[in-house]
Amino acid sequence: MKESEFTSWLDYQKFEHHVKEERRYVHDIEAQRLLRTVLMTSESRKTKLPKERYLWRAQLGNSWRPIYQSDCESPNEEEIHVTDISCALPSERMKPCMGSASEGRANPKGIPCLYLSKDKETAMSEVRPWIGSLISVGQFRTIRDLELVNCTLHHKGFIFHFSEPGPLEREQAVWSDIGRAFSRPVNPSDTVADYVPTQIIAELFKSNGIDGIVYSSSLGKNLNVVLFDLDSAELMSCSLFGVKTVSFTFDEADETYYVGKRKA
Repeated sequence: MKESEFTSWLDYQKFEHHVKEERRYVHDIEAQRLLRTVLMTSESRKTKLPKERYLWRAQLGNSWRPIYQSDCESPNEEEIHVTDISCALPSERMKPCMGSASEGRANPKGIPCLYLSKDKETAMSEVRPWIGSLISVGQFRTIRDLELVNCTLHHKGFIFHFSEPGPLEREQAVWSDIGRAFSRPVNPSDTVADYVPTQIIAELFKSNGIDGIVYSSSLGKNLNVVLFDLDSAELMSCSLFGVKTVSFTFDEADETYYVGKRKA
């Protein structure tokens, strides 16, 4: 079988189990082969993000701006501090800090990436705000042309096969799993192991000169972008938004079961 072909449509699922449950840092032959094939097949999924393209990043929280009032008309008199009003977070808070970044889809603890979205509504949805919360939203601009791997191409959701399909179907199934893994919402209850598979793939791309990854948002309507180099985009402006409403929709995930009456 060619190195550019996956051995099974279940390759990513096997890899995920391997790095979460068996070997995290030293991979077996199957995991190494999977990573080589992912890198080879990523060539057809590369996309350009041009210089001076605008993206958005949201952070829960706000800062405070003091309001002063002069106690007389004389310009020499000191102003009196009246109150503080909410304002957007300062610029240094709108990028992650080196050495203190938490675990993420594409980065291990302490090695930050820049997580962005293609519109501000998706960016705000990604931080999972509640009604009444305040969100600082920064508009970023790329400072150079960037090459990204688009994990949304050929993404058809969950793909299932009863028997082993041909090479093209195997590739689509594996990349569907990869795309879904990057899009999976981050939960506070997630363990470090939950991030390991996508972190390894992100590091694989990073070590081969790729600038970042495009993946679908499961919380917003648009796409997300993660950039490996924090300085590949610069903050242009920052605004403060308040959450007014939150909407949920629900789909039945399984058939309803019924409980019979107990006999007396």
